[in-house]
Amino acid sequence: MLKINELSKRLGISTRTIRFYEQHGLLPSVQREHNQYRIFGEEDIWRLQTIIALREAGMAIKEIKQALEPQGLPDSQRLRYYLELQRSLLTTQWLEMKRMAETTEQMIHLLQTQQTLPIQEIYHLADQAKHLRELRQNWQDQWDFDQRAITHDQDVHTRREEYPHYEQALTSTATFIHATAGEHGLDLGIGTGNLAGKLVASGVHMSGVDQSQEMLKQCQHKFPMIETRIGNMLAIPYPDDHFHFVVSSFTFRHLNQQQQLLALTEIHRVLKPHGRLCLTDRLIVDQAVVENSLIDLSANDLEHQSAYHHQWQHPALQQWFEEHGYITKYHTIEQEVGCVLAVSLH
Repeated sequence: MLKINELSKRLGISTRTIRFYEQHGLLPSVQREHNQYRIFGEEDIWRLQTIIALREAGMAIKEIKQALEPQGLPDSQRLRYYLELQRSLLTTQWLEMKRMAETTEQMIHLLQTQQTLPIQEIYHLADQAKHLRELRQNWQDQWDFDQRAITHDQDVHTRREEYPHYEQALTSTATFIHATAGEHGLDLGIGTGNLAGKLVASGVHMSGVDQSQEMLKQCQHKFPMIETRIGNMLAIPYPDDHFHFVVSSFTFRHLNQQQQLLALTEIHRVLKPHGRLCLTDRLIVDQAVVENSLIDLSANDLEHQSAYHHQWQHPALQQWFEEHGYITKYHTIEQEVGCVLAVSLH
């Protein structure tokens, strides 16, 4: 147990800041001695350290309060939850530092080769770094997956417009990735673990990342052998060259195109040499095809003609695969769902 002055010194923050967090409900039920001095236990200390990390990441007080109160999480698991939040934040900060080091290295190279550092290049490199930082920091759950976790396994079979041909899509993904026993794979946006579970059954060691603590709770209940971590595709909380393959189903569409490119860069970072990637999702409806077809085709004909196309074949994504040395193969699993299998040549 620590008094507030001792805690202040240990964490390097003022007693005023600690009282501020307590007044705003971020440190509830702080114990007091008989002389009314505040005393802080181990969980209070870890909770406060998590608050500091979240504040440094730019999160508002209201958002921190929500993040620190995972619904239905036993007290025995709260410390791990706080530590996982910190690990996710540290990954993001590490990636930003890594990017800053790369930007500095580029500037040094320009200075050495050109004997000058054009101001336009400085602005360009700085803008790139700022853009990537904002993409990662602005990531948030816009789809209430924590609230949907309990009914997710039912929803994937009843909400066909959101999860078309769900079981077939997952089975096909597990087949396309060609996993072999003993390999280590990663499922991004693992949800309740349905895809990873199919791969575990074939003797593969699986890890999973998801932004939803509630989804991960469901996954752990169903598949306790799967290692799960809080995080997202823009800052994967694993080291470089860690996995033989990466899979993801019905997740990539939640990213805009700039985020998709950043996610591919992150996937490339955590893959081992000659690693494999399989992304499965709904196909995009080509409105131009639909509108042109309305002139000559009946509704029944239109339903069976090719109004869908692979988002993976977008020029920007294709260019990324080519520049990073991947060969790609596109599969249409059913009319509304398809995937890309990408294999690194390096």
